[in-house]
Amino acid sequence: MAWIKTIKFEDADPKLQEILMQIRMAYPQEYATPAEGASTIDESIIDSHTLMPDALHHSFMAFAAMMSPELPLERRQHEMIATMVSHTNDCFY
Repeated sequence: MAWIKTIKFEDADPKLQEILMQIRMAYPQEYATPAEGASTIDESIIDSHTLMPDALHHSFMAFAAMMSPELPLERRQHEMIATMVSHTNDCFY
């Protein structure tokens, strides 16, 4: 994603920093640790949305709600669903 302009947390205005912190706090704790075999490149799908703070907030807070630990799916099931969606959409990563 190097070709997508992003705003890093330390360069963000206070509103964007608050949104990024809300998203980070909303995700289940188990997602704080990258999955085994995950890329070590410091790029994020969240970073690619930093130019649109309101869209970033609404999209990723909805996603965080769907990942709630109170729901019956485990991380391995989330990963399998994501893999199948990417495959179905011919996504190369």
